[in-house]
Order: sequence, then structure tokens, then C-alpha cells
Amino acid sequence: MKCVIGGARLRVFGRAIHAMARISDEFWFDPLEKGLALRSVNSSRSAYAYVFFSSMFFQHYCWAAVPQPHQKEKQSSPACKLIIKSVLPVFRSVNVLERNVEKCTIYTNINDHHITFQFFCKHGVVKTYNLTFQECDPLQAVFAKHMCPNVLKLHSRLLADILIHFPMSQEEVTLSVTPVKVCFKSYTGEDTDFSKTMLTEIQLNPDEFDYFQVGVDSEVTFCLKELRGLLTFSEATSVPVSIHFDISGKPVAFSVEDLVLEASFILATLSDIEKETTSQQQPPGFPPRQESLETCTGKAEKASMDKDSSAQANTSKKPQGSGTTLSMEPAKPGSPLVKQRKVILGATEGDATGAGGATTAHAALAGEAAEAHYDKFPVRRRMPSVTPSIA
Repeated sequence: MKCVIGGARLRVFGRAIHAMARISDEFWFDPLEKGLALRSVNSSRSAYAYVFFSSMFFQHYCWAAVPQPHQKEKQSSPACKLIIKSVLPVFRSVNVLERNVEKCTIYTNINDHHITFQFFCKHGVVKTYNLTFQECDPLQAVFAKHMCPNVLKLHSRLLADILIHFPMSQEEVTLSVTPVKVCFKSYTGEDTDFSKTMLTEIQLNPDEFDYFQVGVDSEVTFCLKELRGLLTFSEATSVPVSIHFDISGKPVAFSVEDLVLEASFILATLSDIEKETTSQQQPPGFPPRQESLETCTGKAEKASMDKDSSAQANTSKKPQGSGTTLSMEPAKPGSPLVKQRKVILGATEGDATGAGGATTAHAALAGEAAEAHYDKFPVRRRMPSVTPSIA
């Protein structure tokens, strides 16, 4: 894989890297035929981030290596799993890079598992960074956001102005909607000391949104840290942010879409049962917490169910540690290189309903072919959710 990014668009690409850092300590660098995808999922599987850059975003884009005389077809580049701490220094100050760098070349070497970032700066200065990657199949969340009854669309600057009123120590925020108003407010648990806590509540009218659709009155609570990462990216693109959500316990999706790029951040939300008093006993039938799935070359494992769900539900109230997690499956069929190493990818399903109307977050994850996903870019075509059988 080889691509060239112009200096004017380097800031947008760098902000995408910084947004991934808000999700997890690692992310996937996934070259596709139609463009380059960045993916990340946190360890508790409560947040998933995806940014796709169309081939038109780059000055030059080639996703497959030129075939050798003994090869009949092009050799596609495998997905690269990178440690975010090794990539962040490369894009430490994106504003400075935009002013001083004329172009950036990124290419991979599948033989020695290295990815190279090369910056061609002014006055003939060239900076080269060689990083080691791990060949690994990426994960993909298939979330039917078009089925959500509630849709809000607002400019990224307005959303940033709303969230700036919440302190950095605020971990969760609640979004409640009715046909006449939208409210962002601080989430507080039963053990909160209100004498030492600042509570923030911001109300908006429907006419302040670019698009406003409320099919059902709902209130969802999600983590603020991951959302700040999306704002970092969306402000660089000046693209409106769309919010798709349903009732509490089901995922909420924040997405931006342009002619040459699109991004989607899917966050788990607190279910109704998780907002009850911690002293109450967990109702029978509440689904056990699912363990994190690690699909990585050389590590083959099956996802198991946590047998101690009652104790965890009573000791944790945050989306990261609650029963509302996003199950993960491979984003695309394993490459031949991975199959040669006999990797078995495990997967779990995270769609379950508890007693008392408490519904866990469910985002069905499937191995939908990446090419079908981008055939009509930027308008995305939804395929039926299929759970592949991977050997």
C-alpha cells in the first residue's frame, strides 16, 4: 500500500489519528480498494471508531502491490495493527505539520512488517518514521442507524460549544429528547456527593438543529471521552455531526460524512437497570457481561461469558464496565497470509434483553465485505447482517 497526502489535508488525517487515541491504545490501519480505513475498539467493547478516507482524499493512492512476473494478481496489503503511542508522536502538532509539510507519503512493507511515514517539508527537509505493525484482521460494527427513531443533525461547532460547558472530569453525559426540546445534562450516580459536584444542563430548541427527528421520547447516557475525540476530527472537516439513537441501553452513533471521507463513532449506553440503586439485587435473566474479544494474528481464542455478572453490575455503573458492550467480529474475510498461519477468530454476540424492560446495547457485528460497503460511496448500502463462519 502507498498513498500520498497533500499538506492541506494533512491536518484532517492527523486529527483522525488523535480521535483514535481517545478510543483505545491501538488501532487498525486498513487499506481497501476504494480507500483507507482506520478502525479502533476499546478494551471493554463499549466504544467503536471508524474513519474512512476515499481514494479521492489522497494525491495518490495504491492499495495493492504491483504483481511480480511469477504472480498472476496484485498482492493486497493486509490490515496493520499499530500501537497508538508510536503513531501519535508522528502527528504530534497537526497545525505545524500543515504549515511546514508539503506532502506526506505512507507506505507499507509486508515482508518486514514495517509502515513508513515520510514527510517532505519545506527547504528540502525530509523526515522519515519507520514503525513496526502487527498483521491482524480488523473489527467492524454493523449498526443499522437508519432504523433509529431519533435523528439529530447539527454543526460540529455547535456541539463543541455545548460540550465545552462540561468539565473534563465529567465522565458521562445524558442526552434526553422530546418533540419540543433537546437536553444535554451531567450524569450522576446514587453515590454522588452533590455538595462537591457541579451539575450542568443545556437545553436546545428543535429549530437550532439542521435536522430534527424524534420518533420516541428517550434518554441515553454515554461516555464523554470518546465523543470529544469525534469533535476533534469533525471540527477539522467543518462537517455537520449526525446523532442516531433509540432508547436507553441501545447504542448511540455519532457520524460525519463528506464527499471524500466519513466517520462513525458507536458508543454503548447505560440501560435502565444500570441506573437503578446499587443496593437493589440484580434481576434474574440479566445477561452476563461479555469478555473483550481479541482477534489478533497468532492468538486464537473463543469469547467466553463472565459468570460473575451480578457482582459486576452492582459495583460498576459506567458504560465501560456495564453489561452494555458491543460484540465484535471480523470486518472482512481473513487474508490468505493470515489463513496460512491458521488463525481462528472468535466472536460473541452482544444482543440480549434483561428483565424489567432493560435492554443491553446491541450492535450486530458481521464480516460484511468491505468492497460492497463502499460501492456507492459516500452513500452507504446496508447488507443483511450475517455471522460468517471463519476457520
